[in-house]
Amino acid sequence: MAPPHDDKAAAEVNDEQIPKRPISNILFIIAMQTEASPLVDKFQLAEDPDSVFPKGVPWVRYYGKYKDLNINIVCPGKDTVLGVDCVGTVSASLLTYASIQALQPDLIINAGTSGGFKAKGASVGDVYLASDVAFHDRRIPIPVFDLYGVGSRQACSTPNLAEELNLKVGKLSTGDSLDMSPHDEEAMVANDATIKDMEGAAIAYVADLLKVPAIFLKAVTDIVDGDKPTAEEFLQNLLAVTAALDLAATKVVDFINGKSCSEL
Repeated sequence: MAPPHDDKAAAEVNDEQIPKRPISNILFIIAMQTEASPLVDKFQLAEDPDSVFPKGVPWVRYYGKYKDLNINIVCPGKDTVLGVDCVGTVSASLLTYASIQALQPDLIINAGTSGGFKAKGASVGDVYLASDVAFHDRRIPIPVFDLYGVGSRQACSTPNLAEELNLKVGKLSTGDSLDMSPHDEEAMVANDATIKDMEGAAIAYVADLLKVPAIFLKAVTDIVDGDKPTAEEFLQNLLAVTAALDLAATKVVDFINGKSCSEL
């Protein structure tokens, strides 16, 4: 379970931390190249020929200008041995830390695909803004350490964005496995999760640590509590759902242009 907190006090602290000036630099953190490519094309971004990242890492950065915004899209790239996307919390947290240090963003957008719970109203193709994020696979059954393991955090508040674009809002739960064990399912229920992914809570942890506002835009590829095997459904819907994510992300950027975080 997430630790109890004073909503009013949390809101006051968040308001103090949110810059009032217009957003200038947006950092997209996207786990898979398939998810990132449509946005790279949409915003006409160029790949960085002189990487801002440490030598030898597979991380990739695309950058450019769109309207009044400087946009960076970073991906963890391909595993140097196996050639697959470096999904999961370890790559996500390292990339987030390095990107914040190098690029100094005003706002992070973690865009990607996710599983969704039909019991919470999710359907394939739905696009969500996460209100809260937490882990479901860091089980530390010791008082207080258990709360640390869950690592519950609030995303940057975006009521105007959600209303204007008619996006669904739900809680996001993160773990390093695509499938769901009974222990994970129990933890996700405790997290009151509507959507699940493999990066969000790790990115939220680093963003909170370095005091950068972050929002989480997730498009549902598979139904976690459905009848189809998760991997099969994910691969079947990936391209179509990525197109929905691309459209939503473009609308989000258009809405953000000229606004401060406090206006989202």
